[in-house]
Order: sequence, then structure tokens, then C-alpha cells
Amino acid sequence: MRQVIFKWTSSISPALAILLALTFLATQSSAQTFHVIYTFTGHSSSANPIAGVTLDQRGDLFGTTAWGGHFGAGTVFELKRTSGGQFLYGDLHDLGGGQDGSFPWGGITIGPNGALFGTTYTGGSAGSGIIFELRPSPTFCRTVICPWNETVLYNFQRQDDGGDPQASVVFDASGNFYGTVVNGGSGNSGVVYEMTPSNGGWTYHVLYPFTGGADGANPDSLLTFDHAGNMYGSALAGGNPGCEGYGCGTIFELSSSGSGWVDHTLYAFSDGSDGANPQSGVVMDSVGNLYSATSGSDGAPGGTVFELTPGAGNWNFNLINDLPGQGLGPTNRLLRDSTGNLYGTTWGGGAYGNGNVFKLTPTNDGWIYTSLHDFTGGTDGGNAEGDLVMDSNGNLFGTTYMGGLQSCGFCGVVFEITP
Repeated sequence: MRQVIFKWTSSISPALAILLALTFLATQSSAQTFHVIYTFTGHSSSANPIAGVTLDQRGDLFGTTAWGGHFGAGTVFELKRTSGGQFLYGDLHDLGGGQDGSFPWGGITIGPNGALFGTTYTGGSAGSGIIFELRPSPTFCRTVICPWNETVLYNFQRQDDGGDPQASVVFDASGNFYGTVVNGGSGNSGVVYEMTPSNGGWTYHVLYPFTGGADGANPDSLLTFDHAGNMYGSALAGGNPGCEGYGCGTIFELSSSGSGWVDHTLYAFSDGSDGANPQSGVVMDSVGNLYSATSGSDGAPGGTVFELTPGAGNWNFNLINDLPGQGLGPTNRLLRDSTGNLYGTTWGGGAYGNGNVFKLTPTNDGWIYTSLHDFTGGTDGGNAEGDLVMDSNGNLFGTTYMGGLQSCGFCGVVFEITP
């Protein structure tokens, strides 16, 4: 079982990096649609983005890096779109590694008030991560991109409250926001939490503590709401026995009742052709079908993409694609466009084993798989893990954890794929 609760780095020889880069230039027929818009430089600057980027209404991109910055504990960055269609990079905040939080593995969420919200995996008063908010400095700034001020909204204790968040947060229509943490809780298997505004601050509530049994364990994905206010997500472990004793993971629904939130396991993975250990959360279409992915299993080593459709009292599992390759498959949430196409990334798939960006197109005869870009691990990047976003023109944006500059140990890139 590939239980990816802790991230890792990899290395590549200089000679192999050059060879892969040359191979990329020679063989990528769709290279004109792929653009690296920023290469991370490491050292005192940003390095190794995990979570992808967030797009605002202006077309600017916001994201986090798991490492780098002046304190080596990660950063929050902005890529501001210029009038010429280029992007200008700037660090909004360098995490300090102590009370300030460190190593953000989740992405950035833009709140209703325009502030940026995120989490860190470690740091804070108990070392188990924080929830933070960033706002622009109230003082006049003479540069195009200026640092933002951080407020720590919550310190995880890794007790009943949970700890070690890896996912972004999501807001509801009332201004509350929600998230998941992979560890802690009364069952020591992670929790789903809510943050509600209160007297100028925020109040933390545990909505559901996972038990590690049939309900699942270690949720590490972004949550999704339906129109009725129910929440959906994925749990990395738990569910069916197997997968080296951790359980193979579940897709779950949380619905509000008069006495709290009730968990419903919609699907439990078997480590067969259905896959195992989902980390992707879910996306929902207009009629309530759910789409998600697994990172890999003994029966499907490249990962799977699947659909869950509601039936009479249960949910039906439909395999969309058994992804090619032997490497770690999708660990990001899928992107669904207005015509029903699905997009995702893989960590270890693609032609070179360094991950890829793929598209799945629905037809009357099934789904057509297309690899939009195969990463070489060289200057184009490698090991894509974060969520993709799409602008109004159909351009895709994402990040790779590795690849990029050899001089910084391959610190990752931000990329764009144009239609």
C-alpha cells in the first residue's frame, strides 16, 4: 500500500537531467501549449510547491511552497498577471517555523473578504500545525507585490482537536469555513472541523472524529458541499481491511442532524481494480454524481479515476480509467470543466515516470484518456501533485514539486497549458 501521509523528496543526476530535458524538447509534440511561468529558486526563496495554485477574479495566482523562504519553513506566494499577459512573482509571507507555522502542504483559499486562508502541517504552539489568515499591510507599499500580515487563527494540539493539516479550507455561504486534519481526534484518525466567526475572531469546532474503522481514517483532502449543505471528501485509510492493516480508504459524506454531523461511508476501497488510498477529495456535477481518483494499488498501480452515482439507498462505483504507468497516481483533486471533461495530475505517471497532466473526455462509448504533458523531471518540472485551476479562456495552471533548476536541487515550477 502506498500510504502517503508524509511527503518526500527525490534526486536526479545532472547528466540524467540534461538527457531528459533534451528528450523533452525533441519529443513533446504539444510543447507549444506548455509553458513554465515560474521556476522556484530555493535557498532563501521559495521551493517545492505541493498544493497547486488558486486563481482570483483578476487572473492572479496564489500558492504555497512546502520549503524555502528566509526561514526554510515554506512561503505563501503570488504570481501577479501583468498587462502583457506575463506573471510577476512575489513572496507574500515567509513562514517562521515556530508559532508562525511551518511547511504548508495545503493550498490557499481566498475568503469572502479577500483575505487569504491556509494551513501548515507543523509549527504553532504544539508543533502540530496552524490555520492562518493573510491580509495586505495597511501601510502604503511602494512595490508591485508587498508582504501581507499573518494572523494565526488556530493552533492544533493533536489531541481531540486533531493535528497535522494537509488540505486547503472551503467556505460556506454563511462565511464559516471547513477543513480536514490527518491525525489526532478522539479516534486518533483525523477529524473534520469547522471555523465560525465570533466577536472579531474565530471559534474552532470538531464536526466529526474518524474512528479508523468502516468510516475511514486520515482525511487529507479538500471538502466539497452539495446544495443541501452535505459535505463530501476522501479518507486515505480505514474502511475495508487490508492494505497492510491500515485499511484501503473511503469516500464519505457528512450530513447535519439535530445532534451533530453523521458520517455515511459511500464507498470503501478494496485494493483491487478500483484502486486504494484516495487523497483527491471529490468533485460533483449538476446532478449529484461524484468524481475522484486513487493514487494507486496492487490492482491498479498507476491509480484510478472513478465516478460514484447515487442509487436507491446506496452509491454505485463506476471505473472511468485505470491510469497507465507504474508510478504514484493522482493525489490532487480532479478539475471538471463546463463540458464535463476531467483533468488531473500524477506524481509518477507519464512517459518518463515523472508525472503528467491528463484529460479524460466523456463520449457515448466511454472516456478518452489524453496526456496533455509528460514531465521529464528537467526544466519543465516533475512530480506534479497539486490541484489544477482553469481560467475563463480554458488555460490550465498547476505546479510540480520537483524539476526546474538543477542548482537548487530541482525546486519545482508553476506551469500553464494553453488549449
